[in-house]
Amino acid sequence: MGRERINFLVPIAWFGRLAFCSFLLIACALPACKVRKPSTKAPDAPRPSAKPIPTPSPKAKTSRADSLNSQPIRCGADRTEQYFSLLAGKRIGLVVNQTSRVGGQHLVDSLLNAGMDIRTVFAPEHGFRGTADAGQHVVSGIDTATNLPIVSLYGNLKAPSQAMMDSLDVVVFDIQDVGARFYTYISTLHYVIESCALYGKPIVILDRPNPNGMYVDGPVLKNKLKSFVGIYPLPILHGCTVAEIAKMAIGQGWVHCPPKIDFVLVENYTHQCAYTLPVAPSPNLPNQQAIRLYASLCLFEGTSLSVGRGTPFPFQCVGGPDSALGPFKFTPVGGMGASKPVLEGQLCHGLDLRDAEAQQGLELSYLLKMYALSRKKTGFFNSFFPKLAGNTTLKAQIEKGDTEAEIRNSWQQELKAYKAIRAKYLLYP
Repeated sequence: MGRERINFLVPIAWFGRLAFCSFLLIACALPACKVRKPSTKAPDAPRPSAKPIPTPSPKAKTSRADSLNSQPIRCGADRTEQYFSLLAGKRIGLVVNQTSRVGGQHLVDSLLNAGMDIRTVFAPEHGFRGTADAGQHVVSGIDTATNLPIVSLYGNLKAPSQAMMDSLDVVVFDIQDVGARFYTYISTLHYVIESCALYGKPIVILDRPNPNGMYVDGPVLKNKLKSFVGIYPLPILHGCTVAEIAKMAIGQGWVHCPPKIDFVLVENYTHQCAYTLPVAPSPNLPNQQAIRLYASLCLFEGTSLSVGRGTPFPFQCVGGPDSALGPFKFTPVGGMGASKPVLEGQLCHGLDLRDAEAQQGLELSYLLKMYALSRKKTGFFNSFFPKLAGNTTLKAQIEKGDTEAEIRNSWQQELKAYKAIRAKYLLYP
């Protein structure tokens, strides 16, 4: 019986092999299918808001996290198993804004639902809800949803006072940064760290990815130009997460006395991951394109030109009333997050950068081009420009007519020194 069954299967096996070979010959003869390319036309960005960032346009880079690690990125706040034990039974102060999310809910709600004792919420620039204008002093008050006291750290008060700290056992910092030196959330972090050290309170930093973390570029801040838009001697694109900045500040002695500090790191993250922010980090960075262009275009805030505040596409265009500046036209209008924008109500001419290719670091060409096109050189730069640039030489170099290569070469030595410092404090590959 067994022999008869084997003999019966032999012709079937040969027939199967013949069919398989025929299939391969047909498949090889077929022409290759063409992959349909996605449209490169990026949609207009929404009005600035603290709502989730829209899906990036096809031209935007997609996350490389999957190619680097099969596991999804988990922000520090999502890793509750790492820090709930540090907070249980303690009086908690939170330094948070609209980006402080745990899955689909705010960190405040997550901790309250877990029975944690939150005493005070400290808010940075733009406020707890992330809707205040850039530079607008944020007032303290009571959160209507939770009845928690909201204390502004952007205004007359930059650091929690002793009386505030006496009512707390631990402080938690959880705010999304964008990797640019003049983005003020790391300045708030500095003052909170110093306050915790001064009054003997531990701090827990829930880390988040840097969406520009693969870039280290630009002039390094000179200490004489230290301000709230430049708290540490960093290049414009510093290439660090908030936790790495804190570690560097303590290690380099930029913080007068270090506190007890715990870092809850991002899981499955490297500095090569192009992370898409789920929530707008501030009113005028509504999408990934604005976040990528921010470090390059923010330098224009030290000039007479507009970067699109008061339009549906802030930090995705640049221009001014001079028609020589470019063919694109826009008119800034006051609204949420930009109640009195630069050049409000004036027709501006310039560059539309909504579809601009992602740059590999700091893009100087926009600034050089607009200065060259401007017919009003006097007054092009204002007194704010050196603070943003971090030095007084960049303005002089542009006015003198130095090339981009010459300007970049002038900061390479200090950038090399910074990279050596940065390498000591990296928490991610």
